[in-house]
Amino acid sequence: MATLIIHHDDCLRHDPGPGHPEQVRRLQAVLAGVESLKGLEFLPAPLATSEQLARVHTGEYTDWLAAMEPAEGRVPLTEADTLMNPGSLAASARAAGGICFAVDEVFGGRAPNAFVAARPPGHHSGTDFSMGFCLYNAVAVGARQALSHEGVARVAVLDFDVHHGNGTQQIFENDPDVLFISSHEMPLYPGSGHPGETGVGNVLNLPLKPRSGSAAFRATWSRKALPALDAFAPDFILVSAGFDAHERDPLGHLEVRDADYEWITREIMAIADDHAGGRMVSILEGGYDLEALASAARAHAGALATVS
Repeated sequence: MATLIIHHDDCLRHDPGPGHPEQVRRLQAVLAGVESLKGLEFLPAPLATSEQLARVHTGEYTDWLAAMEPAEGRVPLTEADTLMNPGSLAASARAAGGICFAVDEVFGGRAPNAFVAARPPGHHSGTDFSMGFCLYNAVAVGARQALSHEGVARVAVLDFDVHHGNGTQQIFENDPDVLFISSHEMPLYPGSGHPGETGVGNVLNLPLKPRSGSAAFRATWSRKALPALDAFAPDFILVSAGFDAHERDPLGHLEVRDADYEWITREIMAIADDHAGGRMVSILEGGYDLEALASAARAHAGALATVS
């Protein structure tokens, strides 16, 4: 069986405009980075269904997004740098539908794991709000999809993006069936993710100081995040795979390297093997240096493919 790479060309239609960091070329760089790896199978992402989206987002929010998408040009949402153009909603719906499809394929034993190469990102979007370049929160939709399967009672969502996944935290902070762990730079947008934000005991925030580097990143995951994940014993693991903690990234300053992404992927896979039958799906979040995106995504997907 091959590791799945889930993608759709609709995700190239979302275009926030010239000079915007969340550009079309981000996804092109990711796909170029992984295309030559062995042990991969590329499959198209379906659109998320209204039922899948409704497990996470309110009807008022999804209706508002649909009404906001313009027939031409671009419109800002609640933040000036979070924009929609014709095709933005389909792109985000492919990301959410793609992760649900990946979850189903992995749960059904048709693939050992999967990486959803889609955009725009989603982890800043909450039940009823959009921010930080995000529309639908795809990783949250995927977590609810995993929980819909018989035999899945506990799902872990891990986020190593340089920015705190505030939307994911808001969605799950009162749900003990979902463990949310985030390492992120602090201080940095969106300003949340303090250690005291613990939900109902199911949220673990691990802020890192700027310039922390590889050693601090690995120590934080080794000493705190991975033991907490192991103790939770998830039946399924989802990963918000943001690569903007990379040393080349213009929006972050954590100075993480490609080797660190390979390392953390393998560490998470080991715990997935112990508790979840290896079931693990990741999805692209941030990452805004094109060269770093290509190499970091290759390191991440290459590690996933080692079980194929």
